[in-house]
Amino acid sequence: MSVEGKKKQSGNKEKSLQPPREKSARAYLKSLGEYEAMHKRALEDPENYWAERAKLLTWFKPWERVLDYDFIDNPKVEWFKGGKLNASYNCLDRHITGKRRNKVALIWQGDPEDDVRIWTYQMLYDRVCRFASALKKLGVRKGDRVVIYLPMIPELVVSMLACTRIGAVHVCVFAGFSTGSVQTRVQDAEAKVVITADGMFRAGRVMPLKSIMDEALKDCSSVRRVIVVNRANMPTTMRERRDLWWRDVMADRSLDANLPCAHMDAEDNLFILYTSGSTGKPKGVRHSIGGYLTYAAHTMQLVFDHREEDVHWCTADIGWVTGHTYTVYGPLLLGGTTVMFEGGPRWPDPDRFWQIVEKYRVNTFYTAPTAIRTLIREGDEWVEKYDLSSLRVLGSVGEPIGPDTWNWYRNKIGGGKLPVVDTWWQTETGGIMISPLPFATPLKPGSATLPLPGIDTTVLKEDGTPASQGEAGHLVIKRPWPGMMTGVFGDASKFKETYFSRFPGYFLSGDGVRLDEDGYHWLLGRLDDVINVSGHRFSTAEMEAAFNAHPAVAESSVVGMPHDVKGEVIYAFVHLTLEEKPTESLRADLRKWLRKEIGPIATPEYIQFVNGLPKTRSGKIMRRVLRKIVSGNVDELGDLTTLSDPGVVDELLGEWERLTGKSVLS
Repeated sequence: MSVEGKKKQSGNKEKSLQPPREKSARAYLKSLGEYEAMHKRALEDPENYWAERAKLLTWFKPWERVLDYDFIDNPKVEWFKGGKLNASYNCLDRHITGKRRNKVALIWQGDPEDDVRIWTYQMLYDRVCRFASALKKLGVRKGDRVVIYLPMIPELVVSMLACTRIGAVHVCVFAGFSTGSVQTRVQDAEAKVVITADGMFRAGRVMPLKSIMDEALKDCSSVRRVIVVNRANMPTTMRERRDLWWRDVMADRSLDANLPCAHMDAEDNLFILYTSGSTGKPKGVRHSIGGYLTYAAHTMQLVFDHREEDVHWCTADIGWVTGHTYTVYGPLLLGGTTVMFEGGPRWPDPDRFWQIVEKYRVNTFYTAPTAIRTLIREGDEWVEKYDLSSLRVLGSVGEPIGPDTWNWYRNKIGGGKLPVVDTWWQTETGGIMISPLPFATPLKPGSATLPLPGIDTTVLKEDGTPASQGEAGHLVIKRPWPGMMTGVFGDASKFKETYFSRFPGYFLSGDGVRLDEDGYHWLLGRLDDVINVSGHRFSTAEMEAAFNAHPAVAESSVVGMPHDVKGEVIYAFVHLTLEEKPTESLRADLRKWLRKEIGPIATPEYIQFVNGLPKTRSGKIMRRVLRKIVSGNVDELGDLTTLSDPGVVDELLGEWERLTGKSVLS
């Protein structure tokens, strides 16, 4: 947690900020009383409540049963069983039969300023149908997995919706991942087709993608075809009979521009998205069609108070779940206009976000605290030259946002008047779970406030008993919601083991939280072995496995170190083999190794060479001690009597001080 995130953690002494009344007249929920009434109804009669919310979608066949679930013996969840629908139909077809046909669906802003594409619903529909037709001609069938390894370009949205149109399962892989991470995901998903690009633009640079994928596919026997978008005009090797250019695929005049969509069961898989867990192997989180789409539409409407004329911009990469739900599905399900941006917030100048807000008159804006903190450091002058008056709702996602950052966001970007919806949710939840409703919920800077209607949270201590007010504990969910994951792909037992074994009867989030006197949630970050870097979750076990594969490494342990801008950075303790000597050259080589195996975003900030690690007498590494070491707080090291060599702690602390230039707190 950042330093500012520790300030005023309970939050209950702060005066609540009331939502702006002058903007609430057209709001979906206009007061805290309306929220409380809806929340009460959702908890007392959940099946009828969610059946009503499912009417945000178009169904080909109504469901036979709203919900069937078990959170104890054999954990499972089934929503809208027997119902039939299609994601592509709900995002496109139903909009082009009326007044939205020529409405702008997608505004794409490339990394270069003049690189812009604007597509109406009809234009997007045409491209999706044609590409879906092409996938069918290539042998893709219902249930087949298609890996999409693309930068933030419109072909990414087309690929996702084309898969859903024919019942294939899309598996998006973040374009920042390198060979090892890509290969693991392609192999686990047993992908039949891969869609990638020659390269991508990022902050004015051109970076390769196809060459990374080629390396990854050397041991992926399931892949039959690779479709390549020419984004960067990079020299590209095309393998005969396997690789096809996107432009050539789409040039086929026999493709059906009105391809009928498949009627899918509500419980069929919509997508798989891999998320880091406490083991070295990423988990393939499965989401079903009916439940996920219902929840995406539901949360888009409530949290962003979506209106017909809104231009919505979620800055998250679609390779992560935030981009899935709030760049693609949420806005398009409700017939909105969504902005998609290829670049980052600081190139060519630190005003890029605000320039885009003004350029496209963005109304609802959703970004990460890391981005906000980065832009705060650049100075207010980058904000003040732009007209941000089109904004109506500001959102925060990915990690806890401290009060100082929250206040700057509201005051400088929102003119001191706009509501800030500080949201908590995960890949596993499918959509926002805890958040203010912009014109109904009184706000407290730094708090995600209250659970959304239908979400039943509680806080448990380590022993499973309820935590008291102000006491930190495990955030758990007591009953199912439509957006929740339906399992782990290829590993049925993992669902129970990861999410229900620690506290049977509850869904375990893995995050810590405190509740204040008003029931407001103050999120504390991860409690398991996952590092949250700039809102992106990475498994410590996955990184340790990559380190340990290096021939110079005997053993390693990776933890998150608090960072004021990024939330956490990666701090690695590395024990070398006997024949290796610690050098700066080796440290640089290990960084390159991690970048290759996992991706540039997983580059360790610090690599500390060690003679030993804090272990129990049974040989278990005490991560608790390592986390305290990198925080520099020796007063909170706790009981060290179980360590086989307590003296190793002083050695580790001394080297930590030398490496970081910080001093321990005593």
